[in-house]
Amino acid sequence: MASRREFLSASAAVSALALTRNSSAATTKPAKSTSTGPCLADCDIVELNQRIAKRDFRGMTKDMLPTPCLIVDLDNFHHNIKQMADTAKANGINVRPHVKVHKSLAVAKAQRDAGAIGLTCSTIAEAELFSGAGFKGMMFTKQPVGRNNTQRAIALSKKDPTFMFVCDDNKVFDWVEEAAEAHNAKVRILVSVYAGLARQGMPGGQPAVDLAKRVHGSKHMSFEGFMAYSGLVHTKGFEARRKASYESLAGARESRDLALKAGLPVNIMSGGATGTYNIDHEVGLTELQAGTYVFLDTAYWTVGGEDGDMAHYNDFKPALTVLTTMDSQYHPNLISCDYGGKAMAGHGDIVRDMPWLKVGTGGAEYGALSWKDGEKFPATGDRLEIYPTNLDMSTNAYDRYYVAQGDKIVDVWPIMGRAGAAQR
Repeated sequence: MASRREFLSASAAVSALALTRNSSAATTKPAKSTSTGPCLADCDIVELNQRIAKRDFRGMTKDMLPTPCLIVDLDNFHHNIKQMADTAKANGINVRPHVKVHKSLAVAKAQRDAGAIGLTCSTIAEAELFSGAGFKGMMFTKQPVGRNNTQRAIALSKKDPTFMFVCDDNKVFDWVEEAAEAHNAKVRILVSVYAGLARQGMPGGQPAVDLAKRVHGSKHMSFEGFMAYSGLVHTKGFEARRKASYESLAGARESRDLALKAGLPVNIMSGGATGTYNIDHEVGLTELQAGTYVFLDTAYWTVGGEDGDMAHYNDFKPALTVLTTMDSQYHPNLISCDYGGKAMAGHGDIVRDMPWLKVGTGGAEYGALSWKDGEKFPATGDRLEIYPTNLDMSTNAYDRYYVAQGDKIVDVWPIMGRAGAAQR
């Protein structure tokens, strides 16, 4: 899905790939090993690296990959993209998905091809990266505070007139106004309204409308509407989420109504997320910032869906795992692996096909899987796939996704923004 130029520019050829052979230790009641041995036994490591750089994945399988690494289940990924697109279209709401979950051109292209109207970004760097790759409709969900952020937001506004960002503070409005005037720029602004998540957003109603009037009255700004993100996506139970979402967006709806009454245009009401994607069209939003749906982390597995199943959230399928190798076992009911703290191992992670195993950490490069007496367990040399708890954090720890159909590797998608704060 990513072009050769995009791949080479975002990530050098994969280094230090090892051809691993099946290694099983003599243990009591071990799980069946998932290692199948090298599938390219006649190919040396140099040739393998060259093939990856050339995007030649013929005969390449999971057992060849370095661990820990990220694996995308391509079929589940496509299911999730389609589910979101079809539901949004049926409900008459737009999708401007959040890129912080994936940081990938390939994923963003799939979302755009399915009808996404733009992309939502948490940092100015994300907006710059995706805009530079040709994407339109970037929305930066934090107001640009400080010289660096402000200057970059102004510069991107001049370069890409479809770019927009939020503001929730009259002081920040003044700073942006001054910078826009100095650079003869026109910027697009949404007023951020508090919706229950205590991290940003000014009070809804008249305070938000007063700021909207200032934006609308500026010759250097265009008022686009309101953003209100509630953060209620993990509320358990569909009806409970629906009720909480409606209540949390009361201030945003009041702001909209007062703004329209005052003659202001309200083109956008932005917010929502994966957990409320089939609710948000009912509570006043015109577009969704959902992002997790593309891969679905374990934090969503038990929030309950519209079908009433409180034990499973079946709308989307888990499409991202971390592949890890079991590398040492000398203690009862415990085996070490290479999925440690630096690889973002979490206690809420779930082992694929062996969900009874408990995931823990033993250090920066050491993970730990434990089990109870009588349960099946892996052996040294086995490889397992683990579903992560928080996709945003997992993505931030890796350079690329290996894309798989079954055991076969069919693509590699670079993860962008790996060069420090300026590019994060």
